[in-house]
Amino acid sequence: MGEIQLKAPLTINWAVNNNCNFACRHCYSRNDAMKEIDCSMLCQCLEKVATAGVMSVNFGGGEPLLRQDLATIASCAAQSGMRVSMNSNGYLIDRKKALELKEAGFSKVGISIDSHVPAIHDHFRGVSGSHGRAVNALAYLQEAGIKTSISTVICKLNHRDVAPLIDLAEKLHVEQLNFHNFKCSGLGYSNRDDLDLTPEEWQSFYAEAIMEKQRGRKLDISLDDPIIASLGMHDTNNMVKGSVCGKLSLNIKSNGDITPCGFIPIVIGNILADDLRELWKSSSILEKLRNKVATGKCVGCSDYNECLGGCSARALALTGDFNSPDPHCWQP
Repeated sequence: MGEIQLKAPLTINWAVNNNCNFACRHCYSRNDAMKEIDCSMLCQCLEKVATAGVMSVNFGGGEPLLRQDLATIASCAAQSGMRVSMNSNGYLIDRKKALELKEAGFSKVGISIDSHVPAIHDHFRGVSGSHGRAVNALAYLQEAGIKTSISTVICKLNHRDVAPLIDLAEKLHVEQLNFHNFKCSGLGYSNRDDLDLTPEEWQSFYAEAIMEKQRGRKLDISLDDPIIASLGMHDTNNMVKGSVCGKLSLNIKSNGDITPCGFIPIVIGNILADDLRELWKSSSILEKLRNKVATGKCVGCSDYNECLGGCSARALALTGDFNSPDPHCWQP
C-alpha cells in the first residue's frame, strides 16, 4: 500500500519574522530576508490556508514574540479553526505574557533548552541567563493552561547527555521532549564542523535515546530523524515514511515564500499570490520529495523503504541532491 496523499498539508510551520534576541550558532533563518507580512494581510493568508484544509499552524521565526502583534495573528489563526502552537526561546515569557498567549488561542508552546547545564545552554544560545528564563517560561505557560514541550538541538555540546536532558524535562513537567537532529542549514552549515556529529556519534546517540524511550519515561520523547529506522525503529502508525517535508507539512517564510520545510531553501511559491492546494498538488519539487530514488549505499539497503534515504534537507545541504544518502547515516 502506498503512502497517503493528502489534499493539503496538515501543518504549516510559519516564520512570522526573522529578527531574534538570541545569537544561536546553528540558526537556519538568520540570513533570511527581514521583510514581514503585515498583520492584516497575514490574517487573510491564515484564513486562506485554513480554507485550503490546513489543520494546524506552528509559529516560529526568528523569535516570534518580537512581533508585537503576535497575539492578534494567533487569534486570527485560532478563529479560522486551526490549532495554534509556537516555538520560542522563552526569554520574553512572563506570567502576564503566558496569560496573553492563552487568551490568543495558543494550545501548545515549545521552548528551546539545549542543555541541563545552564552555562552550556547560555553559551550555545548566546545570551546569559537564557536557561533560567526558559525554565521560568515553562512554569508560566503551564500555570496559564498551555501545553508545553522542550526542543533540544542535538550537537557536540549535548549528545552524551541523553539521560540528564530527559531527567530535566520530566522535572519541568513538560508533555514532550523533541530531540532535533542537526540540520546543516544556514549558520548550521557554516558551523557544522564544530557542532555536527559523526555518523558513529549519531548512531550512539540514537541508540541511547531509543533505550531511554523504551524504558517508559513519563513524557513523550520525540526523535524526528528517519535514519533511526536502521536501529529497528519502524513505526507502523506513521502516515508517511522518511522525511515529512512536503508530505505532511510545509514552511512559510516571513515574506510569504513557501518552501518544503524551514531547512530546504527552495521556494515553490508565495502565499500572497499562489493557491496553496494547487502548489501542494502540482509542485515539481514536492513531487521529487515524495518520490525519492535510492542512490549510492541506499541501493539494496534493507531499511530504505522505511527511512527513504533519511533527512532530505541534510542530503540537499551537503550533497546538492535530495536522493543522496543522508550524510548522518552510519550504515556502510
